[in-house]
Amino acid sequence: MSGDSKKLQPIIIKKIKKGGHGHHGGAWKIAYADFVTAMMAFFLLMWLLGSTTEGDKKGLADFFASPMKVALAGGSGSGDASHVIKGGGEDFSRTHGQVKRGETEAEKRTINLLALKAEQRAAEKARLEELKKRVEDVLASNPRLASISSQIRLDMTSEGLRIQIVDENNRPMFDSGSSIVKPYMRELLRIIGDVLTDVPNRLTLEGHTDAKPFGNGERGYSNWELSADRANASRRELLEGGLPEARVLRVQGLASSRPMENQEPLSPSNRRISIIVMNREAEDRFFGKLPDEEQFPTSDPSGPADSTSTSAPALR
Repeated sequence: MSGDSKKLQPIIIKKIKKGGHGHHGGAWKIAYADFVTAMMAFFLLMWLLGSTTEGDKKGLADFFASPMKVALAGGSGSGDASHVIKGGGEDFSRTHGQVKRGETEAEKRTINLLALKAEQRAAEKARLEELKKRVEDVLASNPRLASISSQIRLDMTSEGLRIQIVDENNRPMFDSGSSIVKPYMRELLRIIGDVLTDVPNRLTLEGHTDAKPFGNGERGYSNWELSADRANASRRELLEGGLPEARVLRVQGLASSRPMENQEPLSPSNRRISIIVMNREAEDRFFGKLPDEEQFPTSDPSGPADSTSTSAPALR
């Protein structure tokens, strides 16, 4: 062998340095997740305790004090009310079943609305009572009308204050079969019109006759037309007294359909003119602001003062 071949070849060892730390596994992730879950549970517990009322705490304490009682009774805890936690309650005195808060608030609003309407109704009734007294005082202070004071009737009905002027045998308001107002009747209506000028309420005028047939009966000019003409003649005299025309809401002739004396259909008192100072409810019924079944009530002159009838008058 030659000398060169006898030389040893150098051995080169390459070492590769690995950076970073060694693998430690994923156990720490599980521990961290458990810690976060525990913290969330803790904060949730603290939030519940902070938002729980004393009544709820009392219910929870009662529940855990006697859990078998609830299990055997098959119901909720002793403090159960409108709460998400069974056994909770709004206060110590709450012992009834669950009640929805929305239903309770709606009931309170309904009660408040009814109370407000009752107050308004009472105030309006008081104003109409005061108007009644003023009409009586004005008529009593006029010596020319003293002789016909027995023909004037004032009363309160479900529609408002009713002022009625009735006939007497010796002193009729109109001649038989006529719609021309007598002079004393004209003066009376104008005085009433002047008194009602300052009252904002609307008016209804009704003409009534007795049951005695007139003219050609129902096929011609009858008591229906006569009663309507007399009501309109009375309306014109009220306007002459100063009553604004817009205040008259309704004028109607009812013939003998609503007698004042039911047992005596031919009685002179059945011939009358009714002036009704309408209350707010009567106006709302007229304009359709109330439910259909409450619209257009009619007061029965022979019945109680506050009675209301919805039946239409029968033709006679």
